[in-house]
Amino acid sequence: MVVRGYRKTDRGFFERDVLEVAPDLLGCVLKKSDDDGAVAIRITEVEAYAGERDPGAHSFRGRTARNATMFGPAGHIYCYFTYGLHHAINLVTTGADRPYGCLVRAGLVIEGQHLARARRAARRRSPVSDRELARGPGNVAQVFDVTLADNGDDLFGGAWEFLVADAPRDFQPAVGPRVGVSGRGGDAGEFPWRFWIPGDPTVSAYRPGKPV
Repeated sequence: MVVRGYRKTDRGFFERDVLEVAPDLLGCVLKKSDDDGAVAIRITEVEAYAGERDPGAHSFRGRTARNATMFGPAGHIYCYFTYGLHHAINLVTTGADRPYGCLVRAGLVIEGQHLARARRAARRRSPVSDRELARGPGNVAQVFDVTLADNGDDLFGGAWEFLVADAPRDFQPAVGPRVGVSGRGGDAGEFPWRFWIPGDPTVSAYRPGKPV
C-alpha cells in the first residue's frame, strides 16, 4: 500500500550528523511489513545519541556485542531490550564507525491501526486509544512487533520502509532534554537532544533521569 503524501528517499538522508538527522525525522514515516500485515507510523518524537561525545549513549564507551549495529552503516535499525520490560528501536545515522543514532520515541499510527491495536492489546487489559498506540519507545516497538531479531535490519531493503513528506512541514521542532537520562547526559543545557512536534498528542511525557 502506498502512503499518500510521502515518497522514498535514499541512504544519504541518514549519512549526516545525528543532530542534523534527528529533527528532520519528525513528520517522516517508518513502516514495517510482515506476514501479519503492515504498520506505519508518522514519527512525532525522537532523541539523538552521539557515541563517543555523548555520555548518555550506549556507544559512549565503545563497541560491544549489544551496540555493534551502531558502528555499522547508516540507515539500519538498532534494536535493544531495556529495563527488562520492552524493546526500543533506533535509526542509525552518520556512517560506519561513527556510532550515532536516533531513538524513535513516539509516532502516530497512520496505517495498520487494527494490527497495531491487536499487538498492544496482547499486553493490556483495557483498550488502547489512537493517541497511545505508539506513544513511548516501548509501544513503538510493540506496534511493529519488534524483537532483537530485527536488530541490524536495513531501512532500504527487506521488511522496513522509510518515507519523507512531499510537502514542506508546517511546524518548527520543539527541543529539550532527553527522557530518563541520568548524569551529565541528561543535562538540559549541554544535551537538549530530544525533538518533537509541538502540541502533538502522541508525544510522550517528559521525566528526568534519576540522580546519580
